[in-house]
Amino acid sequence: GMLEDQALFENTLNKFNPDIVIHLAAQAGVRYSLENPRAYIDSNIVGTFNILEAARDISVGHLLIASTSSVYGANDEMPFHENQKTDTQLTIYSASKKANESMAHSYAHLYKIPTTMFRFFTVYGPWGRPDMAVYSFTRSIFLNKTISVFNKGKNYRDYTYIDDIVDGILKSIQFLPKKSKKLPFDIFNLGNKSSTSTIKLIKTIEKEVRKKALLKLTSAAPG
Repeated sequence: GMLEDQALFENTLNKFNPDIVIHLAAQAGVRYSLENPRAYIDSNIVGTFNILEAARDISVGHLLIASTSSVYGANDEMPFHENQKTDTQLTIYSASKKANESMAHSYAHLYKIPTTMFRFFTVYGPWGRPDMAVYSFTRSIFLNKTISVFNKGKNYRDYTYIDDIVDGILKSIQFLPKKSKKLPFDIFNLGNKSSTSTIKLIKTIEKEVRKKALLKLTSAAPG
């Protein structure tokens, strides 16, 4: 992709010469990272490095970058908060996003690039990824396919509607990290105010589509 082609990306960015860069492009998905980890290195590590280099070259006024709630990994202190240590990632996807945070932190320190990282919590809504639970579960119900429910449905997530994520990003554009701080770098959790179990999600979908799901309760998935 363009992000991995450093010369093409830098030429494109230099022509546009933006004051604000919002970097949301990434190889996403925890489960796919178990199948094709190299895609995450190419897109998330190399691609984000090229973003940082280009942002440094044009002295961008504010760089905003997507991270993920998955960086909290094996943390068991709830609720998650931005000041927690995040040293226990469980998949290459979350490790690549933690690397993005560390890379961006170093560029904010070295080159004083005002940088904001967003840790998104399970974003859903129109045009969402078809592999995510809200969509794959609904499709399986309509097609009479059995849904494998990991951890017997006891997993909890902050399902966050896309409009709320967009609202948070747009409001953060003008919320510039303070250069008077040790370095101009901020991290924000962007999520829902409460978590929902997988079983409750399925029951909600069943109610909306007026059809029962076929379930197979299984143990927790890797990562």
